[in-house]
Amino acid sequence: MTDKSRSYHIGLYKRLQDDEHALMYLQTALEDSREAFLTALRNVADARQFSKVARESDLDRVNLYRMLSATGNPTLASLEKILHALGFRLSITSGKTAA
Repeated sequence: MTDKSRSYHIGLYKRLQDDEHALMYLQTALEDSREAFLTALRNVADARQFSKVARESDLDRVNLYRMLSATGNPTLASLEKILHALGFRLSITSGKTAA
């Protein structure tokens, strides 16, 4: 990893400590793609001590890394556990736009 990308990740992880910033980051990634969302969720977990998130979600750390890879496929139950450990929850909104 180059110094520039390392400093980017340090800054990103610092910003992801803030719940409001992390929420917007996750929502934006979810609107982009499943892969982007899983990567964003992994970044938030990394920023908030991945091992701690694994422990609090009662998921194996290695399996958690695998679930949150770009090709991961976490179950709904696992996703809820991860989000809960991070202080978030799932929510559904209408996909209709106002006329």
